[in-house]
Amino acid sequence: MQLYYKDFLIRDWMDGDRDAAAEVIGSVLAEYGLAWDPTGADRDVLEVETAYWEKGGEFWVVESQGKLVGTAAYYPVERGEGAVEVRKMYLLPEARGQGLGRFLLQALEKAVAMRQFQQIYVETASVLKEAVQLYERSGYQPTTGVETSRCDRIYVKHLFPNP
Repeated sequence: MQLYYKDFLIRDWMDGDRDAAAEVIGSVLAEYGLAWDPTGADRDVLEVETAYWEKGGEFWVVESQGKLVGTAAYYPVERGEGAVEVRKMYLLPEARGQGLGRFLLQALEKAVAMRQFQQIYVETASVLKEAVQLYERSGYQPTTGVETSRCDRIYVKHLFPNP
């Protein structure tokens, strides 16, 4: 998969992206006062093959001039019905404020819908104000069942509403 948004290249994660993707996520978490957790909540970034691909998910990276500046991913989850969870949607400061986050979320939603999933869950933290705003403006509804210790919000979006 390859997509372009302005000067950004969005593509499938490759093995050589492991450290750079972890660095992007760790940097953004630190910026907001949240801890990088390589043995817990962030282990999936270090084990993309088993955490995403083997489960039927996808993990994308965002490049700008050959440098990784963002990540976005999803994988199927047990909660809900025909559900996935959007994960690891992080952008470095230089990639923000240009509509890239909205574009990425919409691209993830399209990929999920093409695979006939019905619900998208996303967990986030209140301190990630831009993320909270993006999800709420994109039709995600608050729900319950937060599973990640650093998160205090969870949202769900139904892709194929009942007629």
